[in-house]
Amino acid sequence: MGKIRVATVGGGEEKEQKRRAEARRQTKKSKKEKVEGVGLKGGQRIAVPDGGDLKPEFKKIVEEVESGVVSDTSPKSPKKRKNPTRVRSKKYVEAASLVDKTKLYPLPEAVSLVKKTSVTKFDGSVEIHINLNPSVLGEKKDFRGSVTLPHGTGKEVRVAIADDEILAKVESGKIDFDILVAHPSMMPKLAKVARILGPRGLMPNPKTGTVSADPEKRARELSHGQVNFKTEPDQPIIHMSIGKVSFDDKKLMDNITAVLGAIDKNKVTRVTLASTMGPGIKVAIA
Repeated sequence: MGKIRVATVGGGEEKEQKRRAEARRQTKKSKKEKVEGVGLKGGQRIAVPDGGDLKPEFKKIVEEVESGVVSDTSPKSPKKRKNPTRVRSKKYVEAASLVDKTKLYPLPEAVSLVKKTSVTKFDGSVEIHINLNPSVLGEKKDFRGSVTLPHGTGKEVRVAIADDEILAKVESGKIDFDILVAHPSMMPKLAKVARILGPRGLMPNPKTGTVSADPEKRARELSHGQVNFKTEPDQPIIHMSIGKVSFDDKKLMDNITAVLGAIDKNKVTRVTLASTMGPGIKVAIA
């Protein structure tokens, strides 16, 4: 049986019991306070025992809550890594050692050297990089044209003439050509597949000479070594392939002479030759 308490109604003893009960409740409440921790997951609360010390990681949080000043807890952005130094292969270093970067080589010597400095196991391409004088170009920053290389580029070029059959193949996803030539009357039909041809650089365009009133003649010209060239969008530089490393020196020189003749030497400030992945060789402009 429980304890039996006798209280006198309206007496002072009842008031004293109520006062003691309230005191006990206040004591229990003060022994354990709950403080909401800023920055803790899900609004977690940490218990602070009466007379006890907080852990160091929580003590700072409580002090910030009481002072109203909260430190920045946002994650710091990672430090940017410096670009690593480019490491060249031993074969490239050996090839580059044959080239004097301060010298302008005569064309016959440059052609011979570009073949010696080829570093690929396959028959690489010989590329020409031509810097143009911006002051000569004037406001027309976009410089383009075409040239027929006497000996071609060494690459087989598949040229197709746009018709309904070619259009059906393109719509089905079959593209078996490198250049597409079209008559102006075919352009409205080709507009339906522009989203397929455009990103691949195959959409016929009057600026590139692939829209012609005589598409058969134009297709023959392109298949026999005629190539288009243009400057970079933001730099007056032209990049072209003018043959293969396996070409003899005379063929490469003939192709280079044809390119420089089509561009006009007065507009050229620098010419550089290079094989695929090989070092650049500066050429003296005669």
